[in-house]
Amino acid sequence: MKLSRRDFLSYSTALGASGLLPFNVFAQVKPLFEAINMFVPAAPGGGWDGTARAIEIAAKEAGLVGVFQFENVGGAGGMVGLPRFVNQRKGQGNTLMIGGSVMVGAAITNKSPVTMKDVTPIAKLTEEAGVIAVPVDGKIKNWKDLEAAFKANPKAVSVAGGSAGGTDHQLLGLIIKALGKNPRDAAYVAFAGGGPANAAILGGQVTAGISGYSEFEEQIKAGRMRAIAVSGNKRIPGVDVPTLKELGVNVTAANWRGVFAAPGINAQQKAALVDLVTKMHASKGWKETLEKRKWTDVFTAGDAFDAQIKQSISDTESVLKELGLA
Repeated sequence: MKLSRRDFLSYSTALGASGLLPFNVFAQVKPLFEAINMFVPAAPGGGWDGTARAIEIAAKEAGLVGVFQFENVGGAGGMVGLPRFVNQRKGQGNTLMIGGSVMVGAAITNKSPVTMKDVTPIAKLTEEAGVIAVPVDGKIKNWKDLEAAFKANPKAVSVAGGSAGGTDHQLLGLIIKALGKNPRDAAYVAFAGGGPANAAILGGQVTAGISGYSEFEEQIKAGRMRAIAVSGNKRIPGVDVPTLKELGVNVTAANWRGVFAAPGINAQQKAALVDLVTKMHASKGWKETLEKRKWTDVFTAGDAFDAQIKQSISDTESVLKELGLA
């Protein structure tokens, strides 16, 4: 059959389009994991849960994971959930757990037989300075008011925060010590998650609260809470709140968070999870999350992360001994 030039061009165009159709429509990049089981050893609504959900969004947007399945088991700074994770998820190469500095302190305080040493470190992700906040309709209006109350009688100044022995509790003890009082007199009220702690602060059940800025941000912006100090080395970008050092209190502290795998996984499984988290960390979605939530990027993986955990345990033990909790 002889084709005219016009027919030939039409035929070639149609053939080319049909040849491209399967590639354009059906070819998709296969995710690194079809599914990830995300274990959060804390109640919904807190910092660990928020970190886990942020990881899910960034990983799925980047096409790294098909689906996430969540399990929240709160209590005692992760010490209720951690043994469950260790005992039930051993050897599972598609499972991640959120953890961090709060878990280090909780393990020491609770004298837990199961600790962070029993899981497989994958990567340190974020660091967040603490914020001291008060309800806007409370008696305390600024840092000087709170400082005066601490100096008068720290036992009478109740402060809400995360689990006993965690980063929030340690920060309160360090502040009281820096103000010349006994850190063991800290009137700390521990909560299992950010939601209950917020409710206690807003309801006037406590004088003040300590947590990461992201957990108080909604209430601060809504005008229901007032941030009066932050615990970082410098101010949080975009947040006009002085550091404790600016206020004359020589204290700095930050809450770090990271991800861990189950015990008993092999080297190949660990490498795959490190690769997943590394690529998630490099994604556009994760970078936007860091900026939006005002989390400091401290990404560390491998042996360097292992070494940091050991140092964190040592430093935390020293602080908790001063608080009479270790």
